[in-house]
Amino acid sequence: MSDSEQACRTADTVVVGLVQTAAGSFERGRVFIKDGRIGAVVPDDATPGGAVVPDRASVIDVGESFVLPGAVDAHVHSYSHSGEGLLAATSAAAAGGVTTIVEMPFDGTGPVNRRERLEAKQEKLADEAVIDVALLGTLEPGGGWRRAGELVEGGVVGFKVSLFDTDPFRFPRIDDAELLDVASAVGEAGSTLCTHAENNEIIKALLADESNRASTDPRVHGRTRPPVSESLGVLTAMEIAADRGNALHLCHLSTGRSSDLVAWYQGQGVDVTFETCPHYLLLTEEDMVRQRGRLKINPPLRGSDDREAMWQSVIAGTASVISSDHAPWPAALKDHERILDNSSGTPGTETLVSTTLGACLRRYGAGKEFSRTVAALTENPADRYGMGGRKGRLAPGYDADVMVLTPSPDWRIETPSLHSNAGWSPYDGHVPGARVTLTLSRGDVVWDAGKGLVGAAGRGAQVRRD
Repeated sequence: MSDSEQACRTADTVVVGLVQTAAGSFERGRVFIKDGRIGAVVPDDATPGGAVVPDRASVIDVGESFVLPGAVDAHVHSYSHSGEGLLAATSAAAAGGVTTIVEMPFDGTGPVNRRERLEAKQEKLADEAVIDVALLGTLEPGGGWRRAGELVEGGVVGFKVSLFDTDPFRFPRIDDAELLDVASAVGEAGSTLCTHAENNEIIKALLADESNRASTDPRVHGRTRPPVSESLGVLTAMEIAADRGNALHLCHLSTGRSSDLVAWYQGQGVDVTFETCPHYLLLTEEDMVRQRGRLKINPPLRGSDDREAMWQSVIAGTASVISSDHAPWPAALKDHERILDNSSGTPGTETLVSTTLGACLRRYGAGKEFSRTVAALTENPADRYGMGGRKGRLAPGYDADVMVLTPSPDWRIETPSLHSNAGWSPYDGHVPGARVTLTLSRGDVVWDAGKGLVGAAGRGAQVRRD
């Protein structure tokens, strides 16, 4: 009996629906699960004789819905504001088909830049998480790079630093000189360095100038962070990575020029990847006229040309990751009349999959473009943070992290049904075209659209590098 046949005969759960074939198309098939791991994925037209469903197995037939790997949201801020936390963030993630989040280290109580802070966060994870969580650390200015090795030993999957001085305590800037040491230390620790790449000098000068105007024009945010401030930050990070040889991941890029620069450096052999976000794929700076401070995001929303360029980057594989950049500020911190007084960022982990894949299905259908977009939400972020041996794929031996995506032309995102404590969404009222109707985390159903959230706090586990 083959391994595949054995896996089918001993499965305790079988999910039946549209699965991806070796040729890349989606056909009816079955995902066999045993003890929280994938045993086999078998399209109906390639079913071996032994691939029968055991009588004792729980069968979940989702009809013509897509059965996909659970998403890996590569950019989540659960503790920037005290009102969220991992319970709310991972509940929202589970309801959106996300089965692993990569948690950012810039917490309101202090950045995760030393072992004791990492251990304190690991305790919160053990108590609160509904789905699995990978943790990033950071390396503070003034020699923090010396702690890279001990934080990797403690279990972080990578490091995040900023080239822009967002907050001198929570989210400080690493200057170019120290970034050389940071890149070397992260590379020597065998980890991944991710950066918030915006040029500090340009933005600070423009902010100082605009602060004298007390402007209520929502477009002022984009004026203080022009495209060149992003591309210069991107160039700085990539030049240092080229010099030091470290793995570099660029967070939340918004412009076609940034994508072109990344492609050039990749062609030079630099180990660099980048992510974009649903707001850069679906929205433009014109949407700020209506939503105002709620769409104040760093980098800012751009024009329709950059939105199209981001889609083309995803389809080409240059934008290999799509993340939410979940930043669940309460409305009170997003509704100031003076635009620059508002906190930057939006909640988004629960709407990451539905908005992105719904838009992709509308634009391209379920062909190679859809497969490339699914990869940007699943296997690619898992690979980038060293988790690709157990997360991000429906393949034998992998964790049974599964999301079911159902095309839903009439389903509408409504804020009262969402699970983040932010209490609002930039997509309130949006009809994405697809909905996550079921989420399994390591074989356990944690979200069922018919029943709601069924995953419990504390069942999530920390994910470390393979």
